[in-house]
Amino acid sequence: MKKFEQLNSILLIDDDESSNFLHSIFINKLGLDIEINTALNGQEGLDFIMNRGLEKLSLPCMVMLDLRMPVKDGWDFMRMYEEQVPQELKEQLAIILVTISDNQEDRDRAEANPYILGYAQKPLSDSTFKKLLEKHFNVKEAV
Repeated sequence: MKKFEQLNSILLIDDDESSNFLHSIFINKLGLDIEINTALNGQEGLDFIMNRGLEKLSLPCMVMLDLRMPVKDGWDFMRMYEEQVPQELKEQLAIILVTISDNQEDRDRAEANPYILGYAQKPLSDSTFKKLLEKHFNVKEAV
């Protein structure tokens, strides 16, 4: 499994603003100095990644992606991501599905996708975030 060198930013893609707020609190509670951005649907998330990539700005290192959203859901995002995002950008991103779904079909589909590195069920906790970060990034043990 690939481990990413550093974690300097996270993109939360979730239509539930309260989930984005809580997840931001949990991330900040870990004491890491990282930028947290949010998008409220898959289209906004893809636009954020593409704009950052085209402008040569720092990309989010980790994308926390909800499955169930209006406009473009998580699976729509993944389809567009695979089709539109250049490979050199894909190599810089760790995508983790974060969902209330306990549907085995969603889990199997996530495990079969080479760009999805993990699957976590809501509600998340600071310890869940800590485990995800330590699994996918070369970060010193979070506080």
